[in-house]
Amino acid sequence: MRSRLLPACTLVAAVATALLAGGCGSGDDWSGPHAKPTSVGTPGPGFFPAVSPAPEATVTPRPGSWNGVRPPEGYRVVLLTAGEDRQTTTLVRAVTAWAEEEGVSLRTVTATGPDGFVPAITRAMGMKPDLIVSAGDALVDPLALVTPNHLDQQFLVVGAELAEPTENVTAADWAGASFRGEGLGMSSTYDSATFTPERAARAVRAGAAAVLNGMTGVVLWLD
Repeated sequence: MRSRLLPACTLVAAVATALLAGGCGSGDDWSGPHAKPTSVGTPGPGFFPAVSPAPEATVTPRPGSWNGVRPPEGYRVVLLTAGEDRQTTTLVRAVTAWAEEEGVSLRTVTATGPDGFVPAITRAMGMKPDLIVSAGDALVDPLALVTPNHLDQQFLVVGAELAEPTENVTAADWAGASFRGEGLGMSSTYDSATFTPERAARAVRAGAAAVLNGMTGVVLWLD
């Protein structure tokens, strides 16, 4: 009588195939391209300005108008970070918490030392995420150098901004968090105390909502 048990090698292969098949449908699978992400939900009144904003414009959305927007399942985000100061740590925690709450597939690239900033940005882009979120003032100048040459990759800078952002770079900022690069003036008086968990969380959610709805290349002013 023929055994109903699969040979060990066949069984292992079957399990491996099942796991791979399951992984392809999960939000953690980055092995290949996926559909262009679209917003789940729509921004509330006051999120978009009355007139379509010009590139590099500053937009002040109505507080909370982004709350109804979520990223789609499997949204791929790379958190690009540099620095261990309290402000950067607060931003990193906000991005991580948002990703956990929304089921975002999140990977992190940490840049160490000035010589590592551009290579870290390159590694993040090489993962081909839907969005790269930058946290840390030290990354502003390297991003200003790299991002104009990669217009197909969307970036979100939280707690800082690029002085002359291209259409693929969106910033979420507030009074007290306005670093624009070395040697450049602040758009407001810098105050590290303004980097609170609540402000950081607002910046991440508002910024992601803007990118998902095509309002990019602008500075979102959240105060």
